[in-house]
Amino acid sequence: GTFSLPARAASGPQKDPLREELRAAVFALEQALVPHRPPSTWVAINCNAMFSPHTDAGTGKGQSSSLIVGLGDYYGGELVVEGNTLDIRYSPSEFDGWRQRHWTRPFRGERFTLVWFSPRKERGSDV
Repeated sequence: GTFSLPARAASGPQKDPLREELRAAVFALEQALVPHRPPSTWVAINCNAMFSPHTDAGTGKGQSSSLIVGLGDYYGGELVVEGNTLDIRYSPSEFDGWRQRHWTRPFRGERFTLVWFSPRKERGSDV
């Protein structure tokens, strides 16, 4: 499965403490991995997801560079970016997911990926 979390914490009566704990841990991990990188505004969390060749939609807004890291007990599952194979298992890598075609190589085992990104604002948009 796949889902995304914004960096900004939720508010109101539907605030889920476990989700907020996950959000805090994931964005703290980003800063620990690459302290020189400006903090992202979103993270995609993927469990056993295998993606075919694509570029990211960025919800129509484009995005800045993405940072990805693979976690879990798995074999294979490298990220291919424009034909270059990257072993991301416990090894973060930055790439331009909006412009560079990328995909997942086959894998065995339990594989999680965290992909941090920040959509660019469109003119007149408050997103």
